[in-house]
Amino acid sequence: MVCINPPSIFSLLSLTPTMPMVSRMSLSLCILIILISISQSNAQPSFLYHFCMNDNGNYTANSTYQNNLNTILSNLSSNTNIGYGFYNFSYGQDSDRVNAIGLCRGDVKADACRSCFNDSKVLLTQLCPNQKEAIGWYDNCMLRYSNRSIFNTLEISPSFYKWNNEEATDVDKFNEKLSNMLESLANKASLGDSRYKFATENVSGPAFQTIWGLMQCTPDLSELQCSKCLVGARAEIPQCCDGKKGGRVVRPSCNLRYEIYPFYASTNIAIPSPPPPKASALPPSSTDVLTTEGKSNTSRTVIAVVVPIIAIVTLVILICICLRMRRSRKQILENDDEIITENTLQLDFATVVAATNNFSYANKLGEGGFGPVYKGRLSNGQEVAVKRLSRNSLQGDKEFKNEVLLVAKLQHRNLVMLLGFCLERRERLLVYEFVPNKSLDFFIFDQTRRAQLNWEKRYKIIGGIARGILYLHEDSRLRIIHRDLKASNILLDEDMHPKISDFGMARLVEVDQTQGNTNRIVGTYGYMAPECALHGQFSVKSDVFSFGVLVLEILSGQRNSWARRGENVGDLLTYAWQNWREGTASNIVDPTVTDGSRNEMMRYIHIALLCVQENVDDRPTMASVALMLNSYSVSLPLPSQPAFFTDSRSLSTIQSEDHDSEAGISEESNIQSVQASVNESSITETFPR
Repeated sequence: MVCINPPSIFSLLSLTPTMPMVSRMSLSLCILIILISISQSNAQPSFLYHFCMNDNGNYTANSTYQNNLNTILSNLSSNTNIGYGFYNFSYGQDSDRVNAIGLCRGDVKADACRSCFNDSKVLLTQLCPNQKEAIGWYDNCMLRYSNRSIFNTLEISPSFYKWNNEEATDVDKFNEKLSNMLESLANKASLGDSRYKFATENVSGPAFQTIWGLMQCTPDLSELQCSKCLVGARAEIPQCCDGKKGGRVVRPSCNLRYEIYPFYASTNIAIPSPPPPKASALPPSSTDVLTTEGKSNTSRTVIAVVVPIIAIVTLVILICICLRMRRSRKQILENDDEIITENTLQLDFATVVAATNNFSYANKLGEGGFGPVYKGRLSNGQEVAVKRLSRNSLQGDKEFKNEVLLVAKLQHRNLVMLLGFCLERRERLLVYEFVPNKSLDFFIFDQTRRAQLNWEKRYKIIGGIARGILYLHEDSRLRIIHRDLKASNILLDEDMHPKISDFGMARLVEVDQTQGNTNRIVGTYGYMAPECALHGQFSVKSDVFSFGVLVLEILSGQRNSWARRGENVGDLLTYAWQNWREGTASNIVDPTVTDGSRNEMMRYIHIALLCVQENVDDRPTMASVALMLNSYSVSLPLPSQPAFFTDSRSLSTIQSEDHDSEAGISEESNIQSVQASVNESSITETFPR
C-alpha cells in the first residue's frame, strides 16, 4: 500500500491531459473515498462513559476468543432486529464463548441505531483492547459483551450518573412532579414485551416548565426484573440529581433520564413550536380566507372518514389478539406431542376452585418461586396441595410445562406425586399429593422445631433424599437433573419421609449425557454448584453439590449462608471445612442432637465434603454416595476444599440467603471517578455506592 499525503492527493488531479477521462474520474472517486475514510476515522465520537472489566480475565491477540468477539461484532447491525433496536447473541463454546447485548434508545430510527452500533463496536474494542468483558454507552445506544452469561439477568453495575448543574425552580414542587412521572414511567416500561421495554412522558412543572422523562430496560428482562431495576435507579435520583433541572442514571440493564427540554423523538410529545410572527396591520386577502376554509373542511372530512376506520381495525386486531392469546395458552400443553399422554391428568378449573374453597386464605400453606400453595380436598375426599402460578412469578409457561411433562412420568416414594394440572385462561395450576409436615426448612432452621429431628430422623431424611436423586439420575426411564435442590424443596410426609418437589427448573438429558449448558442460569444461591453459577454448565454433579450442602444443613441445623458457633461466623461450607481440617468436626453437629453414633455423623460430614468439592470430577456420583451412606466397608477418599471456601479463587463472593430466582450472578463494582464534561446541558459525574 502507498501512503499519499493530502497535497500529493490533490496534485494527482492535475495529471497530464493525455490521461483518459474515465481514468481521471476513477482516480477522483478513489481519492474521495480515502478522504471520507480519513474524515470518519478522525471524527470517531466518544462514549458518554465506558468500563473495561478486568475481573473476568483478558484475551490474547488472534486468540479464539478474539475471533469469536470479532464475529459477533461484525454481524452486529445485520442481526439486530433494528425495528426494536435490541440485539443479543452468543458465539463460541465454553471459555471462549462470547455473549453480546446491544440496545438502542427506543425512539432512535433504524439507520441511526445501526450507525451507533457500528461506532460502538469500533470504539469499545479500541478502549478495551484485551478485556473479555466491556461496556460502553452513547446517547443513542449501549453495547456490552462478556465471556459470562448476561442474558435474562438483572445487572445494576457498573453504572454512572449525569446531571444538569442548574437548580430547578421551586425544588419541592419540581421533585413532586418528577417523582410522579418517574413512577408512571417505570410502570409503563416494565409492562413492555420481550421486544420493547421503553416509555416516555412529559408533565407540567413549576414556573411554566415542562419536564420530559424517559425510561428503558433491556427487553430480555422480565416485568419484575425491569421494574426492580428502574425502581432502584429512580431511588438514586436524590443522591445524584436532587433539585437539578436534568439528570440520568444509567445501568447495564436499564436507564432513566429527565430534562426540562425534549431530548427524544416521539409522535406522542408536543415539541414547542417557534413563536408566531407579529400580526400584520392588513386583513387577510379573500384568497387566504378561502384557502384556510378549504383546508379546514378537507381536514374535517379526512378525520371523519379515517378515525372510524382506524377504530374498527384496532378493535378487530385486539379481538384477534385476545382470542389468539386465549387459544395459545390452552395449546401450550396440547400442542406438544409429549403431553398428549398426560391429558388424563388434566382437571377442570371448577373442580380445583371447589377443592380449595375458591383459594381461600385459610387454606393457604405458603408461597414459593412458582406462587402460592393451597391445601384442598377433592370430591373423593383426597387431600391435595395446589400450586397456583402467580402473575408476578419469575417462572411461567416453560416451567409449568416442564413440571407436568417430567413429574407425570416419575414414580418414587421420595418424589412428590403429581395428581393433575389445570390450564384455564391465565390460570396455571399444579395439583400434588398433600404432604402434611411441610418442608424440611420449616423444621431444620427453627430453633425449637429442629429439636424434634433426632439423629434417627435426620439419618432417614438424608437417605431418602439420596435415593430420590439417584432415581432421577440413574434408575428412572429418564435422566433428570433437578437443578434446584434445597431444604424448601424437600417435603416431609406424616412419617417424616422426604419427598423431592418443584421440578420447574429440572432438565431432561440423554441417558448417556453427562453435562449440559444453558444461557439462563437458574437455581438458588448457596446450593448452586460453581460451574453452574459461573458458566451455566449443569450436570448430575451439580445435584451432587446441592445434596452435599443439604447434608451439612441437616447435620448442623444451620443455613448454608451463615453458621454461628460461639465466636465463629461464616458460611457453612467454610465452617465445616475449617473444623474438618482442625479435627473438630464434631463442632458442626447440631447441639440438639443427643442420640446416635458420633462416628456415623462424622462419616456423613466426610461424605458431604466430598460432594461439595470445587472440582466437578472429584465429586462422587449419587450411586457412589448411596453406597458410601449404606456401607461402612467402603473407604472414603480425603476431600479437597469446598467451592465456597473463603479463600477460593472462583466463588468466594457468592453467598446469600435462600432466594428463588433466575439466578443472575452480578456483583456491584466500584464506580470510578471521571472528569466532568459538558454534553448538551447535562454534566457527567459519578457517585460511588
